Amino acid sequence: MLQRIWAVLQKEFIQTLRDRGTLLLMLSMPILQLFLLGYAVDMNVEHIPTVVADQSLDDYSLGYVNALVNTQYFDVVAYVASEAEVIRAIDGGRAQAGVVIPPDFAARVERGEAQVLLLIDGSDLFTVQSGYTRAATIAQAYASEVLLKKIRRSGLPVTGALPLDTRVRVLYNPDMQQLWFTIPNMIALLMQTTSIAMTAAAVVREREAGTIEQLLVTPIRPAELLLGKIIPNVVVALINVLTAVAVGVWVFHVPFRGSLGLFVGLAVIYVFSGLGLGLLISTIANNQKQAQQLVMMIMLLGVILGGYIFPRNTMPPVLRVLGTLFPMTFFIPISRGIISKGVGVDALWAQIAGMTVYAVVVMAIASKAFRQGLE
Repeated sequence: MLQRIWAVLQKEFIQTLRDRGTLLLMLSMPILQLFLLGYAVDMNVEHIPTVVADQSLDDYSLGYVNALVNTQYFDVVAYVASEAEVIRAIDGGRAQAGVVIPPDFAARVERGEAQVLLLIDGSDLFTVQSGYTRAATIAQAYASEVLLKKIRRSGLPVTGALPLDTRVRVLYNPDMQQLWFTIPNMIALLMQTTSIAMTAAAVVREREAGTIEQLLVTPIRPAELLLGKIIPNVVVALINVLTAVAVGVWVFHVPFRGSLGLFVGLAVIYVFSGLGLGLLISTIANNQKQAQQLVMMIMLLGVILGGYIFPRNTMPPVLRVLGTLFPMTFFIPISRGIISKGVGVDALWAQIAGMTVYAVVVMAIASKAFRQGLE
């Protein structure tokens, strides 16, 4: 078995190295796209999932939280006890913003020295840009309202001092560097593009050339043929992963805060999910033109529904469900979490489990369709 697989591997590597133009294109495409797609689309986000740590629980603190919610830019998804729990919720992806209200908040408001801490997920460009500006505006409006109420109660003349000051701290990307937001997303996009396109093109090319029929008359089995064709693509895809990470870190100076080993290990699962999707496309397409069209359609839908451009939490439930049909949906939070936040498996287990199940299912379906196509 290993000898037959090795024979196919040698054939695939020789064919890949012989076609130097295609190999150069596959290896240079991530670098080219990183430079061309270095800037993302700016847009406002509503209904940002927010965790609140209200340590005061008085009328003023409740009024402040209600002021945030009433604007429809922030949705409170949970109440926790401390700032550390707020950060854990943001790390785990359960929230994209957090509000920390200190004890004796009401007394501080009365003295005109109250402060509220708003934590924002700095790995998400759209959340930061919308949350940062909206929170400051809401805080100023609420502080003005509190001041007017005090004036009406006391009959004192109007002063310029506001009784509430909201301090905003952006986690993970305090300077809001544009490329720090986009590089983790772009790595996920490039990996999916190369893995799907390579497998779909390779299998369809063999079918058009009639070489698959020649291979089938040899003792090799369909599963062994499949492994022999996939493994070279895995090697090329992982080279592209390391190239994209290196360009992001050394050229664009994006900090890599997490474990490189964990990232590469999860990237292997992600690549297999893309290869399975590409193999499934190759069983549907009759020629390379059809395969290219299907790949482009899959990539467009993946970009839109997977969270690369548009935040998934703003999408209707039906579109969020459809987004799970694309592996990018699972890997973008993983890429953001490891590169930008430096979190591990404990914070990303849901995305890892979903991506693993996806990879197994799509590879099983594609393998069965591939064997049926050969038979």
